[in-house]
Amino acid sequence: MSIYINKLTTQLSKAVLISACLLGLGFAVTANAAPTTTNNATVTKSSPVFLGDGGNYPFSEAVRVGDTLYMSGQIGFKDGKLVKGGVKAEAKQALDNIHETLLKYGYQKSDIVKCMAMLTDMDDFDDFNKVYKAELAKPYPVRSAFGVSELAAGASVEVECIAAK
Repeated sequence: MSIYINKLTTQLSKAVLISACLLGLGFAVTANAAPTTTNNATVTKSSPVFLGDGGNYPFSEAVRVGDTLYMSGQIGFKDGKLVKGGVKAEAKQALDNIHETLLKYGYQKSDIVKCMAMLTDMDDFDDFNKVYKAELAKPYPVRSAFGVSELAAGASVEVECIAAK
């Protein structure tokens, strides 16, 4: 009978050992598996807020999405007319108009992160850059410049910017 008890004890010991190993392996898999609870972090999507209007034209002055302000392009208009004096005067007025829009919606020039400049004559690029450098400070926003064949109201330059807080 003692042989039978020894065999039974040995088999039970093996079964317990195998079970313990399997349970241990099961715990290891569970510990490395994806958690069963989810993080309750809330992801929100900001809806666009359309600001101002284009007067008689079909566009908004700006659109805010979250903390980002997308502004319509500005030409050198003042008091409903294109300023005189060529690309330098127009560029200065366009940037003044952008500054006015920024202030109106709680932003500053230092919040500008991206600008696009459109010029009807790429030979005016150096003159435009002189005005741009005088009106904006380092670090300058990223920028693209395009040569275009024509702009609204006979303008020689248009500037469009995006600002973020």
